[in-house]
Amino acid sequence: MHNHETGRTLLRTTITTILLLNVYYTFVSSLYFHIGETEKKCFIEEIPDETMIIGNYRTQLYDKQKEEYLPATQGLGMFVEVKDPDEKVILSRQYGSEGRFTFTSHTPGEHQICLHSNSSKFALFAGGMLRVHLDIQVGEHTNNYAEIAAKDKLTELQLRVRQLVEQVDQIQKEQNYQRYREERFRQTSESTNQRVLWWSIVQTLILVAIGFWQMRHLKSFFEAKKLV
Repeated sequence: MHNHETGRTLLRTTITTILLLNVYYTFVSSLYFHIGETEKKCFIEEIPDETMIIGNYRTQLYDKQKEEYLPATQGLGMFVEVKDPDEKVILSRQYGSEGRFTFTSHTPGEHQICLHSNSSKFALFAGGMLRVHLDIQVGEHTNNYAEIAAKDKLTELQLRVRQLVEQVDQIQKEQNYQRYREERFRQTSESTNQRVLWWSIVQTLILVAIGFWQMRHLKSFFEAKKLV
């Protein structure tokens, strides 16, 4: 009986720890921004490798008569471009005034997500500004667990276990990415230290050479003046 209670306590502690870690590692970001007719907005997202990212956006145009932002017309489109840390384009596509884009990272690091409108083709701006609402979901936050439960006919307990497993997997990916960043930082620090060391050695050799040349020059000068 005592062992059973201890096991249940340990399980609750483990689940609580996982949930706390999940609160700490939140991979959802929402924002809105304004862009002009030919303006491009780019965002940097640090993403572990083999991680799915889903971006949802919607656009609004400013109505001068009503003095408020209203949903954009269907003629307006948004162009989305995503580059990985190696500047390789992994997504380049035009969408409508409201839509969703999806991609999977294959290289850990900073991914650049850029958006701009095609309004110049339709002259919809009339000198106004476009408001874009953007919601980015990373990792297991991209999963729709209600659909998964219905499709796979999972019980509530099975669904929670699956959620916890995927959350732990995402945390592990993030930890691996942090170790990757730490390793890159260490390599950069060691490279910088080596360069500083070699530059110090070169400076010292230059100073010794200049001192030796000055001594030779002064000796020649004194000998020419017959002071030595």
